[in-house]
Amino acid sequence: MDGTEGSAGQPGPAERSHRSSVSSVGARAADVLVYLADDTVVPLAVENLPSLSAHELHRAVCEVLQLPDIALDVFALWLVSPLLEVQLKPKHQPYKLGRQWPELLLRFTSAPDDDVAMDEPFLQFRRNVFFPKRRELQIHDEEVLRLLYEEAKGNVLAARYPCDVEDCEALGALVCRVQLGPYQPGRPAACDLREKLDSFLPAHLCKRGQSLFAALRGRGARAGPGEQGLLNAYRQVQEVSSDGGCEAALGTHYRAYLLKCHELPFYGCAFFHGEVDKPAQGFLHRGGRKPVSVAISLEGVHVIDSREKHVLLGLRFQELSWDHTSPEEEEPILWLEFDGDSEGTPVNKLLKIYSKQAELMSSLIEYCIELSQAAEPAGPQDSATGSPSDPSSSLAPVQRPKLRRQGSVVSSRIQHLSTIDYVEDGKGIRRVKPKRTTSFFSRQLSLGQGSYTVVQPGDSLEQG
Repeated sequence: MDGTEGSAGQPGPAERSHRSSVSSVGARAADVLVYLADDTVVPLAVENLPSLSAHELHRAVCEVLQLPDIALDVFALWLVSPLLEVQLKPKHQPYKLGRQWPELLLRFTSAPDDDVAMDEPFLQFRRNVFFPKRRELQIHDEEVLRLLYEEAKGNVLAARYPCDVEDCEALGALVCRVQLGPYQPGRPAACDLREKLDSFLPAHLCKRGQSLFAALRGRGARAGPGEQGLLNAYRQVQEVSSDGGCEAALGTHYRAYLLKCHELPFYGCAFFHGEVDKPAQGFLHRGGRKPVSVAISLEGVHVIDSREKHVLLGLRFQELSWDHTSPEEEEPILWLEFDGDSEGTPVNKLLKIYSKQAELMSSLIEYCIELSQAAEPAGPQDSATGSPSDPSSSLAPVQRPKLRRQGSVVSSRIQHLSTIDYVEDGKGIRRVKPKRTTSFFSRQLSLGQGSYTVVQPGDSLEQG
């Protein structure tokens, strides 16, 4: 696993501690269990499991589920546990990687020895990190759309995809439509799901004691603000979907959910665990660190506050330079360098992300850039829609459509980060416009189209 095709990251909503993908082993045959995003189990009876490749298992799952050929591109097999996630390359042998799992945990996580000894991965059929979002728009098979919908829904409900309240309500309304059917005032079946509000909204928006479903029935206490927004959005889904009185197929709602998720810049990312320095605060200038998720896709890198569930930094590849270091007896670091300002003075900023997965993140960034550079230019249809989902369009000097209202959870909060700011000689901030000639790091997107410009550093760089 060298990180150029496979990817590894931190576990998401599918955190299960006692699950195995090999249910029984005989002399030659084994029953392999592959889990879907909705926790459905796909059992496979296979021969010669130790030598079986991920591609062969992947194709077997597609055949059992009767999925079209495009599913081979849309999805990938992952090895997942509460401690680590790894997207497998087609040539990987899942059985052998499972046997090497403790070594991978020691190399790429900081888990205690006891947790490493108890951890066991399982196989999951999940979206391929390298599948472009623009190609999802071309999918019409309802089962493929449903699998993508279930995975995206799990990430939204687990707040792995941070969303503004309005977006959570709009997405939750589509889930209501899928699970409850068209909105019907006074529907008695709604009361049966009163305690399942977290099936529609992330946990932090669920306020027990205020009954959304009482409001759905038109009686009882008023719904809370988030619940009322969900109720209003649910009504609108039905109004929009019942054009001409015809009830829309579920595939329409799956697609609508995915299109809404496409607005999130980290949709379809691989997630990694790390820590960043907090800005110094107080009289003693105490800082410390905060846990973050690093989301990497074909379009860029996002650093997400794991506790507050909002974006700290979002960069497209043409806006950054990067590298990783692994000093002996010190924590590995992923370095991100980008343009910024200090009290109105243009500076280059360096962000340190401490993580044992720094090498994996660096390799994935490099590979995503290679894929983006190799992508064909957008056709006329893509250009007309201005879709930000096309990785090739992300290389053009076109700004990402403004997704966000002020204060959005997906807007960068650089003020919450502790960065190293420098110009020219790298020794400190000089209040002059820096000469932007070369980067502190040599690894960056070099197409002559990016907006990132850099400064010539000196021999030494102060780091704190």
